[in-house]
Amino acid sequence: LSAHIVSCLQVLCFGFPLSIFFIVINEFCERFSYYGMKAVLTLYFTRFLLWGDNFATAIYHAFVALCYLTPILGAIIADSWLGKFKTILYLSIVYAIGQVVLSVGSISDLTDQNQDGSPDHIAVNVALSMIGLILIALGTGGIKPCVSAFGGDQFEDDQEKQRSTFFSLFYLSINAGSLLSTLVTPTIRASECGIHTKQECYPLAFGVPAILMAVALVVFIIGSKMYKKVKPQGNIMLEVSKCVGFAIKNRFRHRSKEFPKREHWLDWASEKYDKRLIAQTKMVLRVLFLYIPLPMFWAVFDQQVSRNCLSPDIKGGFQIQPDQMQIVNPILIVIMVPVVDSLVYPLIKKCKLNFTALKKMTVGMFLASMAFVASALVQVQIDKTYPVFPAAGQTQIKLINLGAVAATVQFQPQLQNVTVAPNEATGYLTFETSKLQSLYINSSTLNKTEPLELLKEERYTLAFKWGPTDINSNLVSLFINNLNIAVNISMDNTDFGQLDPLSVSNYSDVSKPDCISAPGIHCGVLSKKFGYGGVYTISVDNVNKLSINYFEDVAPNTVHMAWQIPQYFLLTCAEVLFSVSGLEFSYSQAPSNMKSVLQAGWLLTVAVGNIIVLIVTGASTIKEQWAEYVLFAALLLAVCIIFAIMASFYTYIDPNEIEAQLSEEEKEKEKKDQDDNEKAAEADSRM
Repeated sequence: LSAHIVSCLQVLCFGFPLSIFFIVINEFCERFSYYGMKAVLTLYFTRFLLWGDNFATAIYHAFVALCYLTPILGAIIADSWLGKFKTILYLSIVYAIGQVVLSVGSISDLTDQNQDGSPDHIAVNVALSMIGLILIALGTGGIKPCVSAFGGDQFEDDQEKQRSTFFSLFYLSINAGSLLSTLVTPTIRASECGIHTKQECYPLAFGVPAILMAVALVVFIIGSKMYKKVKPQGNIMLEVSKCVGFAIKNRFRHRSKEFPKREHWLDWASEKYDKRLIAQTKMVLRVLFLYIPLPMFWAVFDQQVSRNCLSPDIKGGFQIQPDQMQIVNPILIVIMVPVVDSLVYPLIKKCKLNFTALKKMTVGMFLASMAFVASALVQVQIDKTYPVFPAAGQTQIKLINLGAVAATVQFQPQLQNVTVAPNEATGYLTFETSKLQSLYINSSTLNKTEPLELLKEERYTLAFKWGPTDINSNLVSLFINNLNIAVNISMDNTDFGQLDPLSVSNYSDVSKPDCISAPGIHCGVLSKKFGYGGVYTISVDNVNKLSINYFEDVAPNTVHMAWQIPQYFLLTCAEVLFSVSGLEFSYSQAPSNMKSVLQAGWLLTVAVGNIIVLIVTGASTIKEQWAEYVLFAALLLAVCIIFAIMASFYTYIDPNEIEAQLSEEEKEKEKKDQDDNEKAAEADSRM
């Protein structure tokens, strides 16, 4: 009766085993938990734990690397000891505990005995945070190769189409979880919470992912009676390693020509190991060999074509920031996975094209290369808007006349004369630093020589005025108080503090300046619209009337952020073709007892890809960003060609069919041995 009920449920679920829906929901919740936590992790390091940027970045990448190295451990445990179900279950518990510990470690009130809003013993928070992250890395990395392989186990041998659709749904759930968490947790983090003082709410930002991980665990357990569970077959990784080692050793011993060649070098292990293990090892090594070029794809993909700093303004008054462009990728994934799976692939099949998994991966690598070519083209346009900074041995000076009459400035000794109108500024003038000694300012009310001590390869702004006092040369600044009294200046939420008479502020980042506040003025509306990426010097001349002069130091960006969308589209197409097909290929070509191991090998290519990025960018002497994009595109295109050649020699196999044949041969051999033993026993009895 129970078998009949399950069968009916499968029909109701469009021919899919009901158990896979629990697995997909589990993956969605787990990915929400991981990406939600990861989205606020760097800010947590720098703003809460008060780590420096470099140290925070190092710890962050160490954590990510650990998350992609631990899949090997999880795969070995699953295929050799506990099985996939128990491995996912136990490591999910470790995962959930890690999320809870991290959330608790982010509570400032935990050690805030004097109630000032800051932890009195930050070491406690650091220790809890590190313990939490290590547990999370063990959990998320350990279950990574097991969940997708466990989902593939739920299908029968004749359900290849459904299994292929499952891997698409599985990848869709990953990106749906990533999309929602990337939107939700930063918003939660930006809210304020706390017992004694209100501050950024990291406990809740980490707490929500912890809750989602607990939900993932519960959902996975609910479906436990419906799962098809493949039992582990001993320490298979150790046996494979021994088999490979013995084959190499035995082949070396018999390297002379007097020994006949064997079909495959692993056949030299046949003296010690059975045909089944040798055949399974061949399957695994053939796939792992194809994995060798794959890290280059991840090296390019992890750049996310997001280094461009483009104008975020969109017509209609809506504004997004450059880092928010990251959500474009998961949005496109959520849209494109069902489109590709239900429209593109069936259309290709109707055209009678044999679009195999390896061909899909090859096309994916090519599209990723083209994405970076597109990125390089956009970067070239961005570079055209950049100012020309001083070269080696040069200095640039900008003049601002804050007086009421025109003035002529002569750069000594006899280098150049420049006339500056009242309340006007020159562009940046370039000089050889060693030749420039002083400047002479001449006007109807002022004659003065100003000595200069300038650094090479620097930009300076010289603001001058005549009256009771003079303003000497200053480093480039954002605000100039052109009054004889101190004033407090703020722009939106940015407070520049008190500016002394005839003084300047430092540059500050202002996200969206709409008004300026000063004594007697609550919010003076700006007469000039600032552009994203622009740099400005603003002179306050009369606070009561809020008389303001603007001087543009660096022009704003004119390349719109929307030009990144084609890059993301190409990269998303590449990801759908490459990653989904890679997961499916890794599962379909793996022997039954090493599904998780090959999934772990697939994930290991991601870790190696990140290492490649560090090596290439660290060793590269390329200064232009577009040239670095071209470098990555060229490398990936070369790797794509190599992979296409390697894939053309690959012959697809059916591991289940091969293992079934081996089982039949083993049964026949056992029967033959049994018959021989019976005949021998009968002969002995006659004697």
